Order: sequence, then structure tokens, then C-alpha cells
Amino acid sequence: MNHPDNSTGDLQLLIEVIPPHIREKIESGRDLTSLLEIVLDLGRRPEARFVNKMEYLSNEQVTRDDIAYVVSHTGRFSEDNRAGIERTLHRISAMKSRTGSIIGLTCRVGRAVFGTVDIVRDVIEAGKSLLLVGPPGVGKTTLLRDAARVLADELGKRVIIVDTSNEIGGDGDIPHPGVGRARRMQVVAPDRQHAVMIEAVENHMPEVIVIDEIGTEAEAGAARTIAERGVQLIATAHGRTLENLLQNPTLMDLVGGIRPVTLSDEEARRRRTQKTVLERKAPPTFNVMIEIQERDRLAVYYNVAEVVDRFLRGIPLSPEIRTRVEPGRVKVSGIEPAEPHASGALKVKVSGFRTARRPAFDQIPPASPAGLTASADRPAGPDLKLTRKPRRRRNIRIFSYGVSRIMLENVIAKLGVPAVFASDIHRADLILILKSQEKRRPGSIREAEAGGTPIYMLKSNTATQMENFLRSLFPSAPGHEINP
Repeated sequence: MNHPDNSTGDLQLLIEVIPPHIREKIESGRDLTSLLEIVLDLGRRPEARFVNKMEYLSNEQVTRDDIAYVVSHTGRFSEDNRAGIERTLHRISAMKSRTGSIIGLTCRVGRAVFGTVDIVRDVIEAGKSLLLVGPPGVGKTTLLRDAARVLADELGKRVIIVDTSNEIGGDGDIPHPGVGRARRMQVVAPDRQHAVMIEAVENHMPEVIVIDEIGTEAEAGAARTIAERGVQLIATAHGRTLENLLQNPTLMDLVGGIRPVTLSDEEARRRRTQKTVLERKAPPTFNVMIEIQERDRLAVYYNVAEVVDRFLRGIPLSPEIRTRVEPGRVKVSGIEPAEPHASGALKVKVSGFRTARRPAFDQIPPASPAGLTASADRPAGPDLKLTRKPRRRRNIRIFSYGVSRIMLENVIAKLGVPAVFASDIHRADLILILKSQEKRRPGSIREAEAGGTPIYMLKSNTATQMENFLRSLFPSAPGHEINP
């Protein structure tokens, strides 16, 4: 849904740097509230990109004079090939040729939207360090900016923004009004961000530090140093999910990192797993992690240390899902929590993060789970049909091994199918295993198979294959939702 019209975009200031013959097309009756960026590439037609569409702004190709016009009306380009317009949040990014001449420009609209932090205001006010992840364009920087304003203006805290590319506080020496009373430290060059982070703590006594785009090992180390000094950190990082961070050797330290541990034979038998397992290496830098899935929908993980431990043990994760249903109103829900471990229950350790590439899934056809009937007249694949017996709907309990829990949880929530995770293999209706993990499956999985629990294999850890599997499991699901 769209946010209320409370943004301070100064859009006209950005339009004025565009060459006049292109500017006329932009201003000719178009609704610019959803404009994202204007693209000018040498020798191509100029484009205006909106949230859900793209339009050409002229039938004529962009010339060097057009690019020179924009460059002459903007600020100086920094080492990261970015420039801006004083006291605005707009950003002009340059593409250069091998000789250093500018051959393309991306003029991105910057908006300070007040009120976006309301969906997680209680989390921010709790004083815990908070990490935001999510795909590009979902509003991570917008939320950071509003969080800095609320903490500085409404809660009276000493807030410092480490602004590497001037995306949070805007271009120029005076910060944009969207950050309120928060102070802003600019970074001369991107490779100096970690040093400025430490300088902010040592010289200016902040209670809160706000950072956009932690992306290097040095920055991750600086973030840990800041957190250990008792300063609240609010930051974004490259990645969409917790699993992305754990796969990234540069950034995994933000959530505690992972290391292989070799168990004794006795301990491996007690856990019913292989001898080499993965465990969290250190306390996480951030206490809380938020996945911004869409602009008005996010998942909150309150205890990152516990979440990482559960993930590495193969226990289902149950984030709190928050959805903005209208301005000022947030719906809070959650994926059904995992069942508690029974005595001696299997604790699976994920042994790797490699994903297969072939786009299908197979079934090993033992007996059907309770409440399901399987068509055994054809082998596995997307044509496999599973139908429910005509009685009351109940949740199907899935025990997964080697399959991305976070991704599967998101697909289950997206489709709205009655499926939950089983942390105890003996209570599962079916077992879902990754193809690459088939030969490694522990004895408890083989025992469950021998006892009649059906096993399905995914050949790849992708949302598409998980959705195909769930649609085969629940063929009556209309579109992306299922009626209760």
C-alpha cells in the first residue's frame, strides 16, 4: 500500500537539473508520486522509472550535451561516482567509460517519509541494537532516516549518523530536515567508513549511531567495537535474510558467525547427527534483526543469538510478522511456533549452505502421512498430486533437513497453506530433504522412513521449487492464498 503524502521530496529541484527538452515530457501531466528515477544513457532514449512501470521521455537519443547539462547543475561527483543536490535527498550516480568520461546517469528521487518508523517504534525505543536487511528499494534507508529523527527529536537521545554516500542526511554541509536534530558525520571516501564509525564513538559521545550499508569486514569489526562500548547501533547490511548473512563470510560476524565443531562419537550418537556440525562462534553484534520483505511488511527476530542457534540446529524459526494495514495501524501476527523438543528429539545441524541448480523435486514413495493421500501411479515431479481426505483441515507438520527454513517459512506464509514445521521428527507428517543431503541423512530419518513417514526431496533451495512442492501438496490453493 502507499504511504500517506507526508514526504518531503523537493522533486522540482531534481527535475530542474534535467535538460529542458526532456524536462518538458516529465512535467506534462504525469503523476510523479511514484517516480523512482530518471535514467540518461548516452545513445539511448531517456527513461522515467516508476514503481510499477517504465516510460520513455523522448524519441531522441541522449547526447553528450544532455549529460553535460546535468553534470553542470549538480554537485561534485565523489570517489563513489555519486553527486547530489544541496539539502535534498536526491542522488545522481554516474557511469563512466574506460577513459573516465561520464556516459550514463541515474537520477534517483529521494524522499523523507515521516511515520515509517511507527511499525517498529517499540523495538527501536527498547534501546537494543537493530540490524535491517532486505532487497534494494524496500525502504531500508527511509526507515533509518525516520528512526534517527524519532530518537533525536522525540526521545532526546544523542544520535550520530555515519553518512557515507549522503543518502541518509542528504547532500551538502547542512543535513536534510528529515533527520531532525540528529548529527551527521560525512565520510570522505567509502573505504574510510569504518574509521569514521570509531571516530564518532571516541570523539562525540553518542548514545545511538545510525549506519547505512555495512558491507566490509572492517565495517563489521567496527560495528562490533561500537556495540561492545554500550552504544545502540541501528544499521543496514547487504542481504535479504538471516541465511544470506550466514552465507556471507564478510558479514556473518554481525550475527555471531559460524564455525565447524567436531563432536565425539558419543556426543554425535546422542544428538543423532554427523560428527562435524556448525555452531555460532561469538555473541552477535546486533540484538534484533528485521527482514523488510515489502515496504509495509517485515519480520522481526527479537533474539538474534537464539535465532542463529535454532537455525543451525535445524529448528524452525518463528519471526513476528508486522504489516502496516493503514496509516497508524499495524497488524502483528506470527508463523506458528515450533513444537517443543521431546526428550531425545533429533537436533539437526546444517552441514553446508550449497544449493543445487536443477529445477524439480522428487518423492521417495513410502506410505502416505495421516490426513493425506498420494497418487502412486506416477513418479515424483511437479505432476505429483496430493489431496486431502474430505474431513476437517489441519496443519501438515513438515520436518526439514538441509532446506532453507526462512525461505520455506516465507513461501508458506505467501501461499497461506496449512503447513507448520515439526521440530520432533517423530511428530512429522512428512520429511522434506535437500537432494544434496540425501546421502548424509542420519539414522533417525532412515528410521522414520522405514516407519512409513514419506520423504520428499527438493533438488534446489529456491522459492520457486518450494512453491511448486507446496502447490502439489495443497492443489486446492487458489492463487496465493487458501480459504480456511
